[in-house]
Amino acid sequence: MMSDDTSSESTHDRQPGLLASLRRLAATASEILHTRIEILSVELEEAGIRIGQLVIYGLVSLLFLGLGLLLATALVVTIFWETHRIYVLTGFTVFYCVIGISATLVVRYKIKHWPRLFSTTLSELSKDHERLTSRV
Repeated sequence: MMSDDTSSESTHDRQPGLLASLRRLAATASEILHTRIEILSVELEEAGIRIGQLVIYGLVSLLFLGLGLLLATALVVTIFWETHRIYVLTGFTVFYCVIGISATLVVRYKIKHWPRLFSTTLSELSKDHERLTSRV
């Protein structure tokens, strides 16, 4: 009989320990998930800010460079109007096409090498997975 009481007491002692362990596990999982969501939200904010800045600076630069090139072209064509206007206009056309093609190539390069969205979050999740699987 003594052994039955002992075994029931040890089972009774383990249950609160097991429940406490499960609660700690759930709390830890919740904290990990909370941290990962915070990282994700920060990365989203940073990406939004970065894209917004690129759009604004890109539009401003396009506007003023376009105006400057238009006025410079008009000035040079006016200077050479009587003698070499066809050559000057051809030169500016080639020049603008080369710049346009170069800019297109730069944009394609930037898009191909754009930092992967949520890379920090994915890295942290991979580390979490490795840590959890290595303990098993």
